[in-house]
Amino acid sequence: MKLGCFSISLAVKDLGKSKAFYEKIGFEVFASEESHGFLIMKHGDTKIGLFQGMFEKNILTFNPGWNQNAENVESFDDVRQLLQKFRSEGIEIAEDSVTGEQGPSSFSIIDPDGNPILIDQHV
Repeated sequence: MKLGCFSISLAVKDLGKSKAFYEKIGFEVFASEESHGFLIMKHGDTKIGLFQGMFEKNILTFNPGWNQNAENVESFDDVRQLLQKFRSEGIEIAEDSVTGEQGPSSFSIIDPDGNPILIDQHV
């Protein structure tokens, strides 16, 4: 099963303070919409998302179809295949926003400890 690019999405209280902190420990802005309340930061192959006012908890995020540089990959398991596989394994789907037969879509699950996991395909 290919889940794609991994990052953690952090629910932050102050985007500016969080950005400054992560820059001090070696992260750089990779993608941003600061005016919309979020930044994606990268350190080597490690990615974090900083999100102010968008959700309550930190979220583990996987992006099928992307590598760690947010570049499209040739071979990947489509979000629809992953959704079907998870359901067949008896995993409860917390939110299902999957639409169409291909292209961008997403769904989320919750691990046994209450941690949200977002499967968010952009391609």
